[in-house]
Amino acid sequence: MIDRFAPVLFILGILITGFGSLMLLPLSIAWLTADGAQSAYDEAVVITMCTGVLLALSMRRRQREMRVRESFLLVALIWSLLPAFGALPLYLHISGLSWTDAYFEAVSGLTATGATVLSGLDDLPLSINFWRTFMHWVGGLGVVVLAVAILPLLGFGGRSMFKAETPGPMKDSKITPRIAETAKGLWVVYVLLTVACAVALYQAGMLPWDALMHAFSIMGLGGFSTKDASLGHFDSLEIELVVIFFALLAGINFSTHFLALSKRSLRVYRFDVEVHYFLGFLAASIVVLTVYLWPEEVYDDFPTTFRYVAFHSVSLATSLGFATTDYAQWPLFGQLWILFLGSFVACSGSAGGGIKMVRAVVLYKQVFRELMRAMHPRSLQTVRFGRTVIPDQVLHSILGFLFIYVVTIVSLTLLLIATHLDVITAFSAVVACLNNTGPGLNLVGPTTTYAVLSDFQTWVCTWAMLLGRLEIFTLLVILMPAFWRR
Repeated sequence: MIDRFAPVLFILGILITGFGSLMLLPLSIAWLTADGAQSAYDEAVVITMCTGVLLALSMRRRQREMRVRESFLLVALIWSLLPAFGALPLYLHISGLSWTDAYFEAVSGLTATGATVLSGLDDLPLSINFWRTFMHWVGGLGVVVLAVAILPLLGFGGRSMFKAETPGPMKDSKITPRIAETAKGLWVVYVLLTVACAVALYQAGMLPWDALMHAFSIMGLGGFSTKDASLGHFDSLEIELVVIFFALLAGINFSTHFLALSKRSLRVYRFDVEVHYFLGFLAASIVVLTVYLWPEEVYDDFPTTFRYVAFHSVSLATSLGFATTDYAQWPLFGQLWILFLGSFVACSGSAGGGIKMVRAVVLYKQVFRELMRAMHPRSLQTVRFGRTVIPDQVLHSILGFLFIYVVTIVSLTLLLIATHLDVITAFSAVVACLNNTGPGLNLVGPTTTYAVLSDFQTWVCTWAMLLGRLEIFTLLVILMPAFWRR
């Protein structure tokens, strides 16, 4: 069995070692600022890097090219094991934090979900807050995509890993001839946008460290903040406008950004059909919700209503999850609508969660085709996305994904309800975690944390975050008995 999965274990060891080296950044901050978390990082770095090195060395003589089946296992192991190491600094430093909560926080960080069990963020050491938001940044575009960029240097191809990690609609799309070059190109865009976001936040009034850490969260579409009140702490329209702008950029396919950068032309966005639906649906939702909330007198005037509706619509639709006010005070329709937006609005190939806009549009068009077939049984109807005709095989794949997506929401919601959690909290927690949005409603709303959940409920939400980050199938594949047969 070990020989069979030796390539997986070898690469996993290398990635764990690399992940441990990332901890040197917060460790350096802890030592330079003397924030009290130095010993926690010392232990975490030693444990992580020793584990990775020992695993890689023990498997180095058995290495070979990975098969597609093994890539699924590697991706699943990366996203389930790296949070265990990422949780170490939190577990070792924060007094009273259980391992369940520490692992949940790290999974939330790396999956860019932003659901948190922590309070007192304003008083946490700088290095701890840096590590939490930095995990967003690493996980936002995908640590596996970064691994694909460096694996060819070690003699391993990364195409099968890239396909196992990336969202379904863009699995076979390439922006450069070599998959490693594709991954590098995406990371170049990601870094440039992060730097631009941090500078813009600083210019808008944030302190340098706050600007950098919130930029990590925004570009990873995570939602961890350095403040208990999230962005509401700053109460700044300028900061909110910066967040909206960069959240929209992070919600667009990074391949589109790469092409726009390489061609030095904004026309690329005009030809990306998914961007039109993405921006159009968001704009329509903002208008509808503003008109709906204004007569309810939730806020004093129309401009204030528009401000908060626009921010939270973009924040939750892109799965960023930042909040500037308690939208739990909105009528239930408004709360459920912005939670619903996170289920599908983000573009494929972005850092966002949910089923992605391209799938939602294709599903709508498939329903329309079935209605036309009912009226005209002999007519030949095709489903198009832009000028592209969608093959029936892709349609079946999307329908299968939607089915398992709905089944997952229903199953996990019922499981939480069985633990005596109320329906709104259970449903919203599952939807928020599966879509990697972060805050839910009621007990897990924007002004509270997931600390109110029991250990079992926390593990259910943790599983939902992992399923959502890998779009369900990657994890379910390795649970099938056929996967383990030779």
